[in-house]
Order: sequence, then structure tokens, then C-alpha cells
Amino acid sequence: MNAYTFLSRIIKFIIVLISFLSHNSFSQELSGVSDELVIKRGETLVLEWGCNTCHSPKVFTVEGQMQDPRRLMSGHPSDSVHPEVPYELLGTDKWGGFFTPDLTSWAGYWGVSFAANLTPDKKTGIGNWTEEDFINTMKTGKRKGTGRKILPPMPIHQLAQLPEEDLKSIYAYLMSLKPIENKVPEFIAPKDK
Repeated sequence: MNAYTFLSRIIKFIIVLISFLSHNSFSQELSGVSDELVIKRGETLVLEWGCNTCHSPKVFTVEGQMQDPRRLMSGHPSDSVHPEVPYELLGTDKWGGFFTPDLTSWAGYWGVSFAANLTPDKKTGIGNWTEEDFINTMKTGKRKGTGRKILPPMPIHQLAQLPEEDLKSIYAYLMSLKPIENKVPEFIAPKDK
């Protein structure tokens, strides 16, 4: 065997070894909630999916509506006044729904739903949730996998299709946020006509 063949085999071995080690380290990184790459991936997914659109309160400026950076992902503001819902206009054969100007509350044939506090606040957010609780919620469409059904407009059926690694990344990102105490109201069941 000449030196070129020997060197070529060594290089191939090193490439395979690096590939194997980097794959293993990435899998291990997903188990560590504080890893920068996993958190960054979660932030990217949250932005791509538009989670902030509903889960972050807004401020209204001369430039238009903007997410309030002080209350990022804290859900429907607990101090917000909820407008009267025109139930007579809602139904499966009528209008599908209405929403508040900041998009944190939605009314439809299902009743009224409020965007959840997804910050790691232990009293009012998901700070007491485990990674498994979060994944079960996203996969089943029920809180912690067994609780109340997640209501529209949450795209739960689409989120359930995400790979588990993506859901772990989203969870890691949410856990990296500043905890914000904000008790979101419970959903309001539809009124019988």
C-alpha cells in the first residue's frame, strides 16, 4: 500500500468518525435544555410557525401593531378587557370566528379561547412542565397529553407532525425565556342559543 492510499483511508476514517461524533453530540445536546444550538433552533421554529402572533401581547405604535418585547410569549394579558362576543354570528354554517386586536383571544363556534402563557413562570406559565409534558401536549392536542383539548386557532394537528427533536428545541427555547407571571383566563364555553 502506497502512502497516498494509506493517507486517503486515514482521511476517510476521520471524516466518518467526525460525522458519527457530531451526530451523537447533537442527539446529546437535545437532552440538555440549556444548549445554545438547541435553543436557537427552537427560537427559529417559534418564529417560522408564528407562535408569537397569538402568544405574545402587542403594543400599538404609530408604525402599527408590534409584539411587546417585555411580555414575549406570556399569552393573553390577564388585565385585558374582553369585548362582547356576537354569538349569533358564529357557527359551523356562519362566521368561523372573531379575534381581539392583539390576536391573543379568539371566539368561534368552540367558544372563546385565550392564548396560553408559554413562559417558564411556575405559577401561570409552563415552568412546571417537563419536556415530556410539552411533547405530549403537542402530539395529542391535550394539555400534558391528558387534560383539556387545545382549542382553535392553535394549529395542533400540524404541530403534532413535527419531529420530536423540533418539539424538544421549541421547549428548550421556551424554557430559556424570562418567566412572566400572567394568569390567562380559562376558555369560555359557547353559549347555547
